[in-house]
Amino acid sequence: MNCELNDLIKNEDIVRFVKSKRMAWLGHVMRMEGKRIHKRVLEWKPTGRRNRGRPRKRWIEDVEEDVQIMGIRGWRKFCKERAEWKKNTERRLKPTVGCNASKRRRRIWDHITLTKCIKI
Repeated sequence: MNCELNDLIKNEDIVRFVKSKRMAWLGHVMRMEGKRIHKRVLEWKPTGRRNRGRPRKRWIEDVEEDVQIMGIRGWRKFCKERAEWKKNTERRLKPTVGCNASKRRRRIWDHITLTKCIKI
């Protein structure tokens, strides 16, 4: 399973890979017509009351946080231009910066992945 995942993402950082796919999907949905179900769900504002406690983070809130970190302003209009959206999101998605412990874990993970992928 790990070998298949590694082949799928082509040895890329998994966090960066997921965020790039999420940004691509956001641009795709925002360019859709207003009557499509994906766009309606994305722009839907639920009515009523939420449960007690900390509110769950919605997908759009997580994406807006990523867009803010990337420094893209006016993203709702900007994502309508497909080529510019793709170029800027790929350029601004920086690899995740980790401490030495995460680097050590990544080396161990790479070693385990490589030993499982090698067929003896």
